[in-house]
Amino acid sequence: MGSTRETFVECHETHIGVVFLVGDRAYKLKKPVRNGFLDFTERTDRLAACRREVELNRRLAPDVYLGVSDISDPVTGDPADHLVVMRRMPAQRRLSTLVATGEPVAGPLRALARLLAAFHARAERGPGISAAAAASATRARWLGVLGRLERFRGDALDEAVYDDLARLGPRFLAGRERLFAARCAAGRAVDGHGDLLADDIFCLADGPRALDCLEFDDRLRYLDGLDDAAVLAMDLERLGRADLGARFLDDYAEFAADPAPASLRHHYVAYRACMRTMVNCLKAEQGNTEAKALIGRHAEVSARHLHEGAVRLALVGGLPGTGKSTLAGALADATGAVLLSSDRVRKERAGLDPDHHAAAAYRNGLYAAPTTDRAYAELLRRAEHALGHGEHVVLDASWTGAEQRRQAARLAEATHAELVELRCDAPRAVAARRILHRPRGASDATLAVATAMARDNAPWPEATTVDTTQSPADSLAVAVRAWENATLPRRAPAELARRIR
Repeated sequence: MGSTRETFVECHETHIGVVFLVGDRAYKLKKPVRNGFLDFTERTDRLAACRREVELNRRLAPDVYLGVSDISDPVTGDPADHLVVMRRMPAQRRLSTLVATGEPVAGPLRALARLLAAFHARAERGPGISAAAAASATRARWLGVLGRLERFRGDALDEAVYDDLARLGPRFLAGRERLFAARCAAGRAVDGHGDLLADDIFCLADGPRALDCLEFDDRLRYLDGLDDAAVLAMDLERLGRADLGARFLDDYAEFAADPAPASLRHHYVAYRACMRTMVNCLKAEQGNTEAKALIGRHAEVSARHLHEGAVRLALVGGLPGTGKSTLAGALADATGAVLLSSDRVRKERAGLDPDHHAAAAYRNGLYAAPTTDRAYAELLRRAEHALGHGEHVVLDASWTGAEQRRQAARLAEATHAELVELRCDAPRAVAARRILHRPRGASDATLAVATAMARDNAPWPEATTVDTTQSPADSLAVAVRAWENATLPRRAPAELARRIR
C-alpha cells in the first residue's frame, strides 16, 4: 500500500466545477452548466476550456498544470468528459493559510512580486488589450458593478458606503483620462492573471506558484499590470493585513519599474474590493452565509481606498510671515503631493534663480499685477498636468485675490479633483518677526509689502484657518484633517465625517 499522502482523497465543489485531490495529483472537472458568463453544456466546449486553462496557467505555473486527460466511456471507450490534471499543492503552504496563522510571508510575497512583474514584462500586448485598460473601459466596468450593487443599497450594503462608491469611483476616472492613456501608450496594459487571490497562491521552498487565472473570458484578463497586482493587495487587506498588501504593491512597482501615482494604486484596490462586494452580495442572496459576512468588509475597503486615493488640489495661502510655505511643504511631504510655489514659478519665468533676492515695492517689478497673473496662470497650468496624471497637488501662494481662487476652483472642477483650501494665520507681530528673521529664500516680501497686502486681502470664508502659532505638528494635523475630509459630500453629517476619519 502507498503512503498516506498518495491515497488521501478529497473533493471540493464550486458552482462551475469539481476538484478531486488524489495522492499527488489534482483533477478538475468542469460541470455541464450555463450561466451569464460561460456555457459548458457541450463536451467539446468543456474540452476547449480545459485546454485553455492549462495553456494560460502554464504562463505562471508551468510545473503545476500537467495537461488534459480524457474520461472514457466504459462501454464505448470514447471520451465522455475531460479533466485538467495538476500537481497537487500542499494545503499548509497556501498563502491565505500562512497569513491567517501569522507565518512570515514577506519573503514569498516579494518573490511573487518579482514573478508577476517578469510575467507582465513578457505578457501579450496589443490595441485590443490597451482598449480594455483605457479610462472609458474602466469606467464602464465600474458602472456595471455599481449598477448590480444598487439594489442591495440599504439592505445588504450600507447606504452611505454605497453612495461613497457610486460617487468617488467614477469621479476619479472622469479626470484621469491622460493618466490611463499614458499608461496604455507605455505598454502597461497586458494579458494578465485577472484573479490573483491568496487562496490560489502557494509559497513553496523553490518559489511561489500562482494558480487559477481567469480563462473563461479573455477580456477579464486584459488589464493594467498594476490592476492585476491590486487584486492580491485587496485580498490581503481582506485578511486583515493591509500592510502586506501595500508592501506587495511597493515590491511590484520596484520590479516592474512602474511610476504609478499612489492614487491609481488606491483606485485599483478600491475597484477590486467593490467587485468582490458585488460578488458577495449575489452569493449572499443565494443563501451563502460566509459571503454575507464579507460584504461589509470588502465594501469598507473599497470606500476607504477611494477616499484616500481621490485626487486633491490644495491651496495653501496667507499673508507674508504666516507660515504658508512651511505648512505647504509639510503637507506635500505628508501626502506625497506635488508642491508648486508661486514665488519659484515667478522667478523661473523671469530667468532668475529661485533664491535670487528680487524685492520690490507692492505691485511693482516681478510683483506687478500682470506678472502676478501670469505666475498664477502658470501655477495652475502645471497643476492641471499633474492632476490629470493622478498626482495630488499643493499650491503654495498667497491666494489673497478672490479671482485667483475662483480660477483654482474651476480647475479642480474641470479635473474632478477635491479642493482643499487652507488659510494660514498668525498675529501681525508674529508675522513681522518671522519676516525680519527668516533666511533669504524664494520669498521677497517685506514688512511694507505685507502691510499693503493685508489691506487688499479678500475674505476667504471657504478656507480652513490654520493658526500657525501652534506647533508645526499641530498645524499640520489641522491641514491633514481638511485634506482627508475633502472627499466628504457637501454638508456631510457629522457621523459620516467621523466614520471616514
